[in-house]
Amino acid sequence: KFCLPEGMKTTKNFCHVPQIKGIDNPEGTADVGNPLITFTARTLTNGKQELQVIYVGPTSAATGNVYLARVPLSDFLGEWVEAEERLVCGMEGSYEVTVKRLSDGKELISVPRQTRAVWREGSTGMRPKGGIDRSFGEEGALKPQLRDEILRFADFSVEKVVR
Repeated sequence: KFCLPEGMKTTKNFCHVPQIKGIDNPEGTADVGNPLITFTARTLTNGKQELQVIYVGPTSAATGNVYLARVPLSDFLGEWVEAEERLVCGMEGSYEVTVKRLSDGKELISVPRQTRAVWREGSTGMRPKGGIDRSFGEEGALKPQLRDEILRFADFSVEKVVR
């Protein structure tokens, strides 16, 4: 479960909240420069805010950003939501996610299971990362548009299932 703050400030640049990242290898050569999956809060050119679920495949696949879901950020602000992600790690893995608002049970995001490369080449594993990871722009140019934010989590669990 997580709750984004009411009035959360975003910019056109990234503001990742939960994300899934690769774990680098001891040599430091794994393809871990980009996260694999992000929930990204962003302001669009029309001024509206969105929450985007973005997949970025291995660098060798040159997928760029693949938008799995794009929904109004306003549906999330000040509301507790429950997210359930399932991923099967591997170059022929899969990813799926649903997010429901707790106050009324409304399903805000539904990404059905899709086969895709759910791995970073050379990595030793995958890991979740919570919190806010955002861009302040070149030389901090976007800082005046932002404020300190508090992202709340509850009942967080990660389960590794070996098959």
